[in-house]
Amino acid sequence: MIALQLIAGCAAMPGNGPDSSSVIKNAEVTSRTVDPTLGYDYALIDLSRDNIPFIASDGDGSNSTFGIASDVIPEIRLGVGDIIQLTVFESEAGGLFIPREAGVRPGNFVSLPAQEIGRNGKITVPYAGELTAAGQTPETLEANVELRLAGLAIEPQVTVTIEERNYARATVIGSVENPGRYVVGAGGERILDFIGKAGGATSDAFSTDVTLTRAGVSVTVPYELITRNPSENIYVAPGDTINVTSEIKFFYIFGASGVGEYSFNAADIDLRTALSLATGLNDGVADPSQVFIYRLEDRDVHVALGLNPALPTGDGDDLVPTIYRADFRKPDSFFMAADFEIEDGDMVYVTNARAVEVGKFFNVIRTVTGNSVAIESDVDTLSQ
Repeated sequence: MIALQLIAGCAAMPGNGPDSSSVIKNAEVTSRTVDPTLGYDYALIDLSRDNIPFIASDGDGSNSTFGIASDVIPEIRLGVGDIIQLTVFESEAGGLFIPREAGVRPGNFVSLPAQEIGRNGKITVPYAGELTAAGQTPETLEANVELRLAGLAIEPQVTVTIEERNYARATVIGSVENPGRYVVGAGGERILDFIGKAGGATSDAFSTDVTLTRAGVSVTVPYELITRNPSENIYVAPGDTINVTSEIKFFYIFGASGVGEYSFNAADIDLRTALSLATGLNDGVADPSQVFIYRLEDRDVHVALGLNPALPTGDGDDLVPTIYRADFRKPDSFFMAADFEIEDGDMVYVTNARAVEVGKFFNVIRTVTGNSVAIESDVDTLSQ
């Protein structure tokens, strides 16, 4: 009876603030739900050897590819700002450019002064007039000049020498030592070559992404995927922008394994490693059969697993709220945990064992009955 009175009188005990009942009671307006959940639709998937291969791993999603053949070298064309020099050859002296007097020139050619391709994309050639150079290959420009000089010079042959490339450049920005615009070599240079030109990435490889923007389309690929997969180290084209970014990735652990935010210290972290970074599966607290991983999963994974592809997603994207469940009571579970990769933003929740909840109840009873015994002893002492 004394214990019941103490419980009833707990509201008079000191506290750090108002209790939940007073907060609810004194609210002017409330919006409460009595549903078992908060209204989010989600999928529950038990992890097994059969379904793990279909589950996306961090950094290797379906969009993590540039989608361009790595052996195709982009064609380098002339452009505004390039400085070129034309040399005109004639088959014999006495033509348009080569005088008849012997010994005046070392050969049957003349080198015209170097000139910059103007903002209108054109150059000027004596006796040939203005010609469009921007967007042409050197070979095409040579043929066009020869055509203009035909009938004026004696069997003219023209060569184009690029003195300075200013148009065929690509830009490297972001987490590199020396961001800037760099010339794209005619022989072809790859993404890693350009990052090297810029002094290399300044962040850890596992936390670095590379975004390539070409013709208004951007694709992001993890830096480590480029280094270990040569097909992603594609050739750079003039006008490309390479943005090297670094973002620290986190996952979260709640429940019987403690509470914490953990950053990735490697490119890949599996479930086994994630749990070991916390307190692991505490023998006295955790229920090893109920370990949950909360994730917004790609809808394609659900389709691959044969699940309902019509499950609603959030914010109009193509990510489905998904809870994966791992059972560590099974003897081969740690092999499974080594194959399941944690993704950026994952939340791992380890439930309490049922015995722990029962223990909490008895602790409360023991506390109350202990207090009542102590009060009874104090009363006896005072009465004496």
